[in-house]
Amino acid sequence: MSTVSWESIDDAPLPEAPEAAAAPDEVIRTDVAIIGSGMGGGTMAYALKDSGAKVLVIERGHRLPAEPQNSDLDEVYLKGRYKNADTWYNGRTGAAFKPGVYYWVGGNTKVYGACLPRFRASDFEETRHEDGTSPAWPFSYDDLEPYYTRAERLFQVRGQIGEDPTEPLHSEAYPYPALDHEPTVQDLADSLRRQGLHPFRMANGLDADTPEKRALCATSDGAPNEAGLKSDAERIAIDPALESGATLMTDTKVVRLVPGPDGRTIVAALAERGDRIIRIEADTFILAAGAVNSAALLLRSATREHPRGLANSSGLVGRNYMVHNSTFFIGINPFKVNRTLWQKTLGLNDWYEAGPTNRYPLGNLQMLGKLRASMLKMARSWAPTWLLKAMSDRSIDIYLTTEDLPRRSNGVTAADGKIHVWWEPNNLEPHKELVRRVSRAIRKAGYPVIFTERMGIETNSHQCGTAVAGHDPRTSVLTPDCRAHDLDNLWVVDSSFFPSSAALNPALTIAANALRVADKILAEGSAPGRTRSADSPVNNNR
Repeated sequence: MSTVSWESIDDAPLPEAPEAAAAPDEVIRTDVAIIGSGMGGGTMAYALKDSGAKVLVIERGHRLPAEPQNSDLDEVYLKGRYKNADTWYNGRTGAAFKPGVYYWVGGNTKVYGACLPRFRASDFEETRHEDGTSPAWPFSYDDLEPYYTRAERLFQVRGQIGEDPTEPLHSEAYPYPALDHEPTVQDLADSLRRQGLHPFRMANGLDADTPEKRALCATSDGAPNEAGLKSDAERIAIDPALESGATLMTDTKVVRLVPGPDGRTIVAALAERGDRIIRIEADTFILAAGAVNSAALLLRSATREHPRGLANSSGLVGRNYMVHNSTFFIGINPFKVNRTLWQKTLGLNDWYEAGPTNRYPLGNLQMLGKLRASMLKMARSWAPTWLLKAMSDRSIDIYLTTEDLPRRSNGVTAADGKIHVWWEPNNLEPHKELVRRVSRAIRKAGYPVIFTERMGIETNSHQCGTAVAGHDPRTSVLTPDCRAHDLDNLWVVDSSFFPSSAALNPALTIAANALRVADKILAEGSAPGRTRSADSPVNNNR
């Protein structure tokens, strides 16, 4: 397959607008249309549920069933039972890959590990890294702090202030106590502490405070949780919003946003549902389809008047894609079986920020949910299962993350109905140093055999940066309040708005920001409690 260049995308002829080609099969009118039901869209629906506005959530997937296969590792990992994303393409090589995104009600939170940390205060400030500068955000940690507190209450976060020296100021304690380590992880924490490090119990949205619950959650990092013990966006945000009168439209893919004659407002979203085209009209549009898909939708919505796509006068829609430098790290003690059920309780941020022993930030260590043979088999299909089981039975499993920096040359394009992701990692030397330091510490802790693998373009659950927020419309896509500079009634509340990626899981920051933006929308009356007439019937999946 031939590769596609940025230039060929920019110069490609515009597709014929669907509304010009055929009349829609159905017209639906609402006050607020939210595109995407994951952490950003779900939290926004929750925040607007009592506003008096008619809220419609549009999701391209449907409800993920609670079924025994949720915890069947062969079904989840080897058969890919819940992977339902379309194929994406490496823009530089043309190679096809299956991305780490999921189209279900609740989005990626249906399979995430529910690790819900706050970004550090320094993540909102301009920070010098070995390979360049991480830009400041257009608002501060202090601005977001009250919304972090609200998001922690909403998503039932378990944590403990005071264990991690980099933990920023909290105006309130965590709503639930931190999950304690199981014996093997506690032994690791004790060893790290003896080495002069500061392991802590990670902030987590998993109801697993008893052995019985932990057994029900043992496979829930990277897989659904049949018991409903995970704080995912469907359970925590979407379902309460529906109970308050919001509407959910599933199996519906928005393919285009339609601007009005004034060029300053979106008047409709065109969506495909099976073989039907549906026109969804609203006063307010909120885009939360994920950093790649949100950018692709804006680009695909190009018109003669907006040849580079909507909200794209800056030329930055789709640019500055970030996804973290990440490494899977496995330490093995051949003589010690690890019987941990829920392993994702320990974190380490000693080298997260620059300090006496590291001139530049290195990143974060967090435990993974306990790896099993089926998970390793997915990556090493040639290896015999008995060997992979012997390894995973005796391993501790870690995820290492270092910030990658925004680069205009890293990004997303949409052409010929396909998504192309352009990503070349940067800031790699600090990541290599993080791997070296963790390797030394884990060997000292009694795990002499180390395996590591750095993640590639297909590992993109932490994607961000494709519609960056900022004060200047020449250098950003969104205002500090995440409204498009170019459009008066379009907000973007997934991680597209991130000016930098930090080096931590983005989910809680997405939720906190959605609550912040919802307050701005409500304060200015952009989500009015009025609905234009002649509503068409909508599938209300409750």
